[in-house]
Amino acid sequence: MLRLGFIIGLMAIIGLVLSGLVAMKVYDQELSLGRSDLARAVDTHASLVQERLSERELLARVAVGLFRSPSTNMANALQPLRSSIYAFKTDFLVASWVARIPRADFGRAQNELKAAGFPNPTIRNFNDTPLNPEAVPDPATVVMDVEPQNDETKTFVGRMLNNHPVIAPMFNRAVEEDRPVSSDPFVLLRTGGPMGIVLASPVRADTSPTVAGFLTISYRLAPLMLTNEELSLFSVALRDPRNASDNLTADAEGNVKSVPLKLDADNPPLLRVVSFGARDWTLIYYAKTNAATRAQELAGIVMLIGAALTLIFCGLFGYVSYNNIRLSREIQTRIDFERRLTAVIDELNHRVKNILAVIQSIVTRTMRHGADIDVARELLIGRIHAMSHVVSLLSESQWQGVKLKGLFESRAIPHADRIALTGPDITVSARAAQSLSLLFFELASHADEGLSLVGKHPHIVAGWTVSDEPDPVFHFRWEEFNTSAATRRADSEFGLVLLDRVAPEALGGTSKRYFTDVSYVYELTAPMATVVDEAEMDRTERIAKPVKKKR
Repeated sequence: MLRLGFIIGLMAIIGLVLSGLVAMKVYDQELSLGRSDLARAVDTHASLVQERLSERELLARVAVGLFRSPSTNMANALQPLRSSIYAFKTDFLVASWVARIPRADFGRAQNELKAAGFPNPTIRNFNDTPLNPEAVPDPATVVMDVEPQNDETKTFVGRMLNNHPVIAPMFNRAVEEDRPVSSDPFVLLRTGGPMGIVLASPVRADTSPTVAGFLTISYRLAPLMLTNEELSLFSVALRDPRNASDNLTADAEGNVKSVPLKLDADNPPLLRVVSFGARDWTLIYYAKTNAATRAQELAGIVMLIGAALTLIFCGLFGYVSYNNIRLSREIQTRIDFERRLTAVIDELNHRVKNILAVIQSIVTRTMRHGADIDVARELLIGRIHAMSHVVSLLSESQWQGVKLKGLFESRAIPHADRIALTGPDITVSARAAQSLSLLFFELASHADEGLSLVGKHPHIVAGWTVSDEPDPVFHFRWEEFNTSAATRRADSEFGLVLLDRVAPEALGGTSKRYFTDVSYVYELTAPMATVVDEAEMDRTERIAKPVKKKR
């Protein structure tokens, strides 16, 4: 009884130790997967935000290009642009023409506004207060036209923006850099209105090097940030350029508010930088779940399950360990598959071109002038089936090579049930597999079908070996018994070219064929470096290595 207790206790200790190791493995894998999924989702979101911002900056550049000889006192400058700016569907709030008007042209500008029917054609301060004649700058930046025109936006026309705390610095920078410039975030339209930014593009007259005015387009901040749904892996915020310790976040209704920057050493946020309006904007992504905590919880559950199963019945430990190892391999396989998927698609484009070239050569040589149509059709179908089979095997392995014995299946070559195979089941490269598949078909398709087997011995023996020379060499031998030059079906012209020249040259080797007293023999010798070609089989994995993110 004591010995039995010792054995059970030892098994329990081993079970607890192994459960702890499995928990650590699960922790590492879950942590890696969680961070990888979050990084991919963040990169996708940041790319969409950048694309959205680029579309809006493109709208500004296109709209500026449509201006022709802008005048400083035009009250309908946006007239030729109204259909164009709506065609982009960039959900802007207000587009406006802000002219730089010399002080001497104030009267003419006010007459232009009055003739256009705006409710208050008087030029005034940005806060709608009267101007101090002595403090009027020369020139003044005055809103002369808006789109859309409604009761709220028409009141902006006639306001001078030289002293605006946010817009005025933006105009100065746009003049200095001569390109579209965005403003800091601020409240748009009215007090308590939506938080947004303004993009200002300088417009020059055709005959003057000076800036005649600005085309400004205002956007709500929430749509530009592409705030996520509740089911997303993260919440997104914009670092406030006015105060680096604050973030701008949007709720489900699109309302933007400023909150303090959250720093968590255990779950740090991810940062992505997007460009808009000649400045960089930093998006801050907060993970909704802590990947380390989640991995710890899962690892703890695995540890408890392993310990409980070990203590209840030690015999179940092996089953639990097996399932955890299988789960680990499945996760690793999925990760490897995702890494290789893009590279496999690119590799397939190259492979398909090669396959089409091979098929074209097969069809051309098989259906040559003067060939028996029935025999040619049979050979053509068989050769294409052989190519199709090897392509199917390569697709299953994602073009990482195929087992050599898989090329002898009955759906690939005739008389497969009569072929005895000997040799190590090596994995050959994609290029070698295509050449060998056609080679095996040609040999099998010309084997004598009229003679029966002798006893239980096979009629055809195909074997291969790998020599242990300084440079390993692949030796292949095909031998058909009970046949002779008189009884064996003659090789076709294409078959002879394939056996004697194409296949050996493709593998960088040599071949020979001859008859013995009782058999027909074909031998092929080639370097293992070309048969296996590890460089080719590893190419996809090298291409698929993840790109290091730049912060």
